[in-house]
Amino acid sequence: AAIFGSLITRRPMALEEALALFRSRFDGIEPNIAAYAPGRVNLIGEHTDYCDGFVFPMALDRATVVVGRAIDGNECTIVTSAPQIDTGEARVVFHRPTPSTPTQPGHPKWANYVRGVLAAFDANRGNIPAFEAAIATTVPLGGGLSSSAALEVATFTFLEALCPDLASRRVEEKALLCQKAEHEYAGVPCGIMDQFIAAMGERGHALKIDCRSQKGDLVPLSDPSVTVLITDSHVRHELSGSEYPKRVKQCDSAAQVLGKADRKGLRDLTLEDVEAGKSKFSDELEYKRAKHVVSENKRTNRAAEALRNGDYVLFGKLMNESHASLKSARVLLPKAKLSM
Repeated sequence: AAIFGSLITRRPMALEEALALFRSRFDGIEPNIAAYAPGRVNLIGEHTDYCDGFVFPMALDRATVVVGRAIDGNECTIVTSAPQIDTGEARVVFHRPTPSTPTQPGHPKWANYVRGVLAAFDANRGNIPAFEAAIATTVPLGGGLSSSAALEVATFTFLEALCPDLASRRVEEKALLCQKAEHEYAGVPCGIMDQFIAAMGERGHALKIDCRSQKGDLVPLSDPSVTVLITDSHVRHELSGSEYPKRVKQCDSAAQVLGKADRKGLRDLTLEDVEAGKSKFSDELEYKRAKHVVSENKRTNRAAEALRNGDYVLFGKLMNESHASLKSARVLLPKAKLSM
């Protein structure tokens, strides 16, 4: 099977697992499509993307792979080998999306990411054929490495290969449609960072993303003397839980206190603006979260330039300042605080 996706310079580790799963669940038949999207880690620019700010992630060599083939009929069948899914149901069957049978959210929850992408890809117009697909991943689920966006972008890339006549979209539109799927089918009011890095990431680079203009700027990160270490706090990460939407609403409220219509207006404020408006806040936490977003945008831009210039000491200093700001804004969980 030809492999479609970003960062393809070698066979993803999950590919062999996905191929074996497909053969075992679909009578030994070989798939003819394989699509791939990576997980990510954000170097700096935390909790700014949903406020139209700046973020600076890098793609990982951990990835999600979708393999499959078109079939006759009207049923789509997907199977997964992913561990820790929200239900024991690792096989899902549903009607291909058409005007009379539009794709709807349902159970199990993990399959809603796939359903949402199908709906976004073709707006339920009936151009997606029935298919069989198997999904495998090496991105830890619930580990904060964006397994959901990897699944969405890999699924979208699979559909581009399945329906080549519908595959002429710009990569930014692809990422935005995957974000739409997460909003509408998984119920997560996420920003654009995860889908953009999954769709646009390149090996040996980090990607500074301007979440307002929706443009990415690749910054080299290939110095062999530099290692990015990712540690596991053993805290399960679930954006659809209550804390993430609460933070989004608090940023809306904070922006309104500071005279902006919503959280996206925080992008236009300076730290001096935030301090001048401090006395207007009745909720100190909202003030701290506004201060974090404004200061984090400034740090992220400085960090991208530091990395471009090979100033790793300054980059590390800015990462430490980001961590302190997150701690003050009460974004970090206790175990995460201890591990950093």
